[in-house]
Amino acid sequence: VQLVESGGGVVQAGGSLRLSCATSGVTFDDYAIGWIRQAPGKEREGISCINPSDGSSYYVDSVKGRFTISSDNAKNTVYLQMNSLKPEDTAVYFCATDRIDCGPIVVHSAPYDYWGQGTQVTVSS
Repeated sequence: VQLVESGGGVVQAGGSLRLSCATSGVTFDDYAIGWIRQAPGKEREGISCINPSDGSSYYVDSVKGRFTISSDNAKNTVYLQMNSLKPEDTAVYFCATDRIDCGPIVVHSAPYDYWGQGTQVTVSS
């Protein structure tokens, strides 16, 4: 299983970015894909996840209404569209996966065994 994130960068507050998570070795019918971020000096925070098998998705309150997770099953890729970005969104963003179902607990606990290398998102004020 391999995951590669891309799309990070520097953006002004209020701007948008779209992150991509290209996967290989992942059967989208059986795996959940999550996005997790880690800000400097803070613990990792699960923020969103999706079950590509049926498109069901979950968000934590801090990003709900601003971020949208989606999957392109033909490309084995998951996206995170981030709008209305805030300086507190600055973090390294990881995608991760495991053979579990995404849900309201998993989105927070992020109990994945397979992780990408992360991509830096910096939001300037």
